[in-house]
Amino acid sequence: MLVIARLHRLAAHLTAELLPVYAQFGLGEGEFDVLATLRRSGAPYELAPGELARYTMVTTGAVSKRLDRLEAAGLISRRPSEADGRGRYVALTTAGRKLIDEAYAAHMRNEARLVGALSPDDRASLERLLSTWLGQFEN
Repeated sequence: MLVIARLHRLAAHLTAELLPVYAQFGLGEGEFDVLATLRRSGAPYELAPGELARYTMVTTGAVSKRLDRLEAAGLISRRPSEADGRGRYVALTTAGRKLIDEAYAAHMRNEARLVGALSPDDRASLERLLSTWLGQFEN
């Protein structure tokens, strides 16, 4: 009970520390996740909406709402698939790539600050333990 309670409380604290960084760039957590996923995909920084849903672990409906907001902001573009007329691709725009590069750098500085209270050995141990436990749910 104590492990679960502490993880739940820690998750709430971490979220409260992460969201303001996203907000500095006019992003919510979901929008940041989509832009970062597209950026990590490598050039040409585009994926199908189904791939984005899989990588961001949300429903395709949730991805669609995020894409609508990002497209309205000029951060992504959508184009039809050349191979399948029904398919679409989502790509970072130049403005989207610039924004996510800045936001991601700020996010990484924030994450380093958040785990900075732990020694390198403790961080490594925690990462190993959490990976093992998470694997029980995701495998």
